[in-house]
Amino acid sequence: MGTTADGLIPLLGFGTYQLSGDNAVAMVEHALRVGYRHIDTAQMYGNEAEVGHGILASGLPRAHVFLTTKIWPDNFAPQDLTQAVNQSLQQLGTDYLDLILLHWPNPNVPLEDTLSALMAAQQAGKTRHIGVSNFTIDLMRQAVAICGPGTLINNQIEYHPFLWQDRVIQAAHELDLSVTAYRPIAKGKVFRNDTLLGMAQTHNKTAAQVTLRWIIQQGIVAIPRSSSPQHVSENFNIFDFELSEAEMQAIHSIPGDQRLVSPDALAPRWDAPEPITA
Repeated sequence: MGTTADGLIPLLGFGTYQLSGDNAVAMVEHALRVGYRHIDTAQMYGNEAEVGHGILASGLPRAHVFLTTKIWPDNFAPQDLTQAVNQSLQQLGTDYLDLILLHWPNPNVPLEDTLSALMAAQQAGKTRHIGVSNFTIDLMRQAVAICGPGTLINNQIEYHPFLWQDRVIQAAHELDLSVTAYRPIAKGKVFRNDTLLGMAQTHNKTAAQVTLRWIIQQGIVAIPRSSSPQHVSENFNIFDFELSEAEMQAIHSIPGDQRLVSPDALAPRWDAPEPITA
């Protein structure tokens, strides 16, 4: 199982959005038993305690799991952020996070204040790494300018075959940020696309497996979510085949202007979804 180019984040993680209660515990435990070593949650998901219980139930040492959570924008004022980090640690039942992200930008709190508090949490040993989520190119540049090179490691963004994110991904890499793709299966849209279905038949895989392979083959982290043990297992089974360059390009050529996640109260002014052509 591969990691990002800097060797920090496992390329395939298990997302926990909309998982709750006993099902969240069971799915996290199952994912870890299948072989996942990266679990992604967030304060907003309301399931950090269950995620922590799932990790504990798996029997794996804490050090073997890369654990990410995200701080909600309401908690971006420095004192609130510090309290939110402590609450996440308590809910998850751990002494440290592997990665804490700012879940969405918040123009109502100075970014420098928020990032200073996040860096303080890192310096205090509460998280090994820090990053951002749903940040545009301009916001990424601002954040790196505030923190200094090499401090932030990741930007988590919506990315799937139906949303071009070339320019954002390129800018992230130029800033030494890795990229994590959320909603990689595009709410099931991949199962209705002829290009992906054709490749799935060729490789004796599912359209989801082809899509996840396409993402991680770019060196981008994917965090698919499922409440089905079968699908959790299937989504992990993507390390025994490769897509050709022609197949990679064919997926990249699918029209990519369909953004699925853009809440009015949170979304920044997105960068235009345009492909970079040679």
